[in-house]
Amino acid sequence: MALDSGKKGGGLEQLDKKLDQKLRLNPKASEFKPIGLRSQAPAFVPRGTEEEEQLLNAHFKEHFNVIFIGHVDAGKSTLGGNILFLTGMVDKRTMEKYEREAKDAGRESWYLSWALDTNSEERAKGKTVECGRAFFETEKRRYTILDAPGHKNFVPSMLGGAAQADVGVLVISARRGEFETGFDRGGQTREHAILAKTSGVRQLIVVINKMDDPTVQWDQGRYADILAKLTPFLRTAGYNPKTDLIFLPVSGYTGANVKDRLAAGVAPWYSGPSLLEVLDGLTAVDRKVNAPLRMPISDKFKDMGTVVGGKIESGFVKIGQKLVIMPNKRNCEVSAIFGEDDGEIESAICGDNVRIRLRGVEEEDVSLGNVLSDPKNPCSTAVHFDAQLFILDAKNIIAPGYTSVLHVHNLVEEVSIVRFLHLLDKKNPNKKSRVPPTFVKRGQSCIATLTSSANADAFISNSTSTSASAPSSAPSSNSTSANSTGVICVERFKDYPQLGRFTLRDEGKTIAIGKIIKLH
Repeated sequence: MALDSGKKGGGLEQLDKKLDQKLRLNPKASEFKPIGLRSQAPAFVPRGTEEEEQLLNAHFKEHFNVIFIGHVDAGKSTLGGNILFLTGMVDKRTMEKYEREAKDAGRESWYLSWALDTNSEERAKGKTVECGRAFFETEKRRYTILDAPGHKNFVPSMLGGAAQADVGVLVISARRGEFETGFDRGGQTREHAILAKTSGVRQLIVVINKMDDPTVQWDQGRYADILAKLTPFLRTAGYNPKTDLIFLPVSGYTGANVKDRLAAGVAPWYSGPSLLEVLDGLTAVDRKVNAPLRMPISDKFKDMGTVVGGKIESGFVKIGQKLVIMPNKRNCEVSAIFGEDDGEIESAICGDNVRIRLRGVEEEDVSLGNVLSDPKNPCSTAVHFDAQLFILDAKNIIAPGYTSVLHVHNLVEEVSIVRFLHLLDKKNPNKKSRVPPTFVKRGQSCIATLTSSANADAFISNSTSTSASAPSSAPSSNSTSANSTGVICVERFKDYPQLGRFTLRDEGKTIAIGKIIKLH
């Protein structure tokens, strides 16, 4: 994946002349074709049990997790707040209350965002700090909005949200100067798009927002210019413009082209679908209800017992079900399940964002990044793992001993690269070097062994007798056991993609992306 290519045909400045003009400027309603979402679960053969059929019938209205990403001030929270209002999830009286409070605070134009930005810090600064969460429903589907913070200081929160998303909405400000700041001058537009892709967001709805701004006034030329700059970059980030991207103009503040299509005369050059039409038109996700349960824990609190929250990545849960929390192997039982609207439900299936009250476990026994699992087929654990890495950004060379922060599903853990196994050929990633590299640098791909920093010294000590030229050798059987500090819940990418893809970050930058290929 050439994320930083400077070769002819790969630069960010070049526009693909073959890009369909109708997609970019005037997607007719009759030409609009839903984009399919690939399965993000392992290929288990459906058993077709009566229990599975009952669960699917109980959840006949499919649930989608949608992450809103983009540079700070692109209008993500305002757009999300207006969606909640337009779909009836926030009533008119509540929105009028937000409008009065925002006006009293001297932030009148921010009132829509207050439906998502609920804490005082976010409202005072007009900036999302944590990954906000809200629920809305259409006649066809149920949706969870994951509103990612746009500031570079809060990228870790964005990563946690992206790990739970089925589809991304990249919000771009069309206002003169704001698009350029977010895209051309080190803004978060680029990093968010790349991180969304590496987190498993396979497709993006690219929303060109603030088209009603006085500096834009629904100008077709401005819209086309933004797409001409965005499209080649998104291609280098791994998105296919013809199958993975949908572009549309909106005004998140006025609601134009959000729920209903644009009124006649607003933008004669665009006659395509609205944002909610596009979302409802996406092909259903292939949910594997009968797979072993995997629910990475993203939240925990006490409420008449221990409550954990997260997205079910595979399998299902129901009241009375026996489960195990990995990696500490705490047995527990489901005593209550709460859906996105906070109502109590009998069961939930993969794709749902839920909160589960557990019996038999205390809150202090649970950590964020633990995985709620099927006790007969629990989540894998590891102290060391081999991974394929692609180095995105590094000031200097990266050598064994390099330490960074691992972000995988909802887990954040300091890890060390303890050895390199192979350097991968740029043109043919399947071609491996015979001799392990002594270091790697920006733009290179490799296979390396990583371990929790707490176990790095033990791993190196146990590996001193192993020849550096034997890249396939496994860690010594005397290496740190799964019961020691630093054991983490991960899976091989080919088995559970959402638990096997990760990013490495250091000093506020994304250094590398990777996928796990072997557990030790």
